[in-house]
Amino acid sequence: MPNSTNEEIIPEIRSAEEVQWADDLNSGDISDILGFDLSSQKGDDRSGLRVLINSALVSHRRLPMLEVIFDRTARLMTTNLRQLTNDNVEVTLDDISSTRFGDFIHSISGPSIVGVVKSPTLDNYCLIAVDSQLVYSVVDLLLGGRRSGGVLAIEDRDFTQIELALIERVMTQLIDDLSAAFAPVADANFILDRIETTPRFAAIAQEANVCSLAKFRVDMEDRGGRVAILMPHATLEPVYKLLLREFIGEANESEAVWHDHLAAELNAATLDLKVVLAERDMALGEIADLTPGQTISFNAGTKTIAEIRAGKTVVAHGAVGRAGENIAVRLIGGAEKVTKETEEAA
Repeated sequence: MPNSTNEEIIPEIRSAEEVQWADDLNSGDISDILGFDLSSQKGDDRSGLRVLINSALVSHRRLPMLEVIFDRTARLMTTNLRQLTNDNVEVTLDDISSTRFGDFIHSISGPSIVGVVKSPTLDNYCLIAVDSQLVYSVVDLLLGGRRSGGVLAIEDRDFTQIELALIERVMTQLIDDLSAAFAPVADANFILDRIETTPRFAAIAQEANVCSLAKFRVDMEDRGGRVAILMPHATLEPVYKLLLREFIGEANESEAVWHDHLAAELNAATLDLKVVLAERDMALGEIADLTPGQTISFNAGTKTIAEIRAGKTVVAHGAVGRAGENIAVRLIGGAEKVTKETEEAA
């Protein structure tokens, strides 16, 4: 008779006729599960696995030092743009967030100018995007336009060579401000690589790559515009640990304390050294036949060079001598192999 306890553990096994298998899935059902809706005109993915893959929400870790860098960049932009345009310019940091590279590129509305910025130190790129409203405002000021001209009309046309040259001058100044703000943390040394008027030609990363995005608002009395700085996390990877600091002096202070502590502990550490005068290989049978009083001879002379070892590692060589009633060793070389000339000199 079967045990009653075992009968409670064993689940009820259903027959094959009671199990309902979904063998009649068509292509439409599979598309619903995966989230591919080919009939959608806008191309929005609202369900299925694809909504998880293409989610706009990007989880990221806060980088306190990067926020400080962008805040200092805004202050430097304010000062330098005032000198460049000879006008009352105010740059404020609107928002710092994380986004995917593809979402940022698709969100840029034309006409806009995107500067591809390279950092030889970080060995990667970042982007600076300037909207058309700020472009026309800066060009109008640099060409002697009226200060109280009001809101400029945005023209749906390509930028002229004069406008590109003027905005390149402004963008170079913005890049210098970013480099100066980055200098206390790391010598990024950003330089302008090229300017693109078509956003898709400014691809510096894969569309799914996570980036840090800083948005700035530039006010020039009744006119102005916006600037965005996009830094892929791959660009920030070499200085990622530094960007996790809460303040700039934290890195240098902690490293100095650690160096002093390590130096003190190394000076107080002890090390056992062994001096080996000679060695001989013996068979196990020879060792088994050894008897008390038997003499073991070594192939060593009066001018033998001894090895000074720490564990099994040779750290130095020395000549064997005598100091009173004690045996002394005089160092004649480092851990490298001692030559015949060194032995004769010893």
